[in-house]
Amino acid sequence: MADSSSRRLPLALLSFGLGLAAILGAWGSQSFGGYSPCKLCLEQRIPYYLGLPVLLVAILLLSARKSTALARALLVLAGVIFLVSLGLGLYHAGVEWKFWLGPADCGGGLTTTENAGDLLAQIGKTKVVSCGEAALRVLGLSFAGWNAVVSAVIAAALFRAGLRQA
Repeated sequence: MADSSSRRLPLALLSFGLGLAAILGAWGSQSFGGYSPCKLCLEQRIPYYLGLPVLLVAILLLSARKSTALARALLVLAGVIFLVSLGLGLYHAGVEWKFWLGPADCGGGLTTTENAGDLLAQIGKTKVVSCGEAALRVLGLSFAGWNAVVSAVIAAALFRAGLRQA
């Protein structure tokens, strides 16, 4: 019979792969697809920046078969982080569907300049991105909606891995 670390590891690896694919997809859609992120889009990336490193440490502990209790705690912690990501994705998707209002200051793409002469040119090139408009919908879901789905899957897998008894 396999030990508990070997049963937790596949779920942890699957979660890490999904999370990594999601954040790489976000960066790719911005860098190569030309989709500028809004304020809420950028906030939805924070749980990935926090959760993936936590999850990586748990994976390393599970792989080394060391500190199973700590690894389990880190899996649950990462699950909570991705639960927050789910909430952020649902909130943003709700703003896009006009279920509720988004932040009043929701815009993106702003940068600063140190040269006052460049300020007017920069203002002319600045594109303000609305949090209330989905840049793209795939199978009816926006980027925020897909983030909610992926985050829910990751959180569920991590809770299953971390809270599993044996």
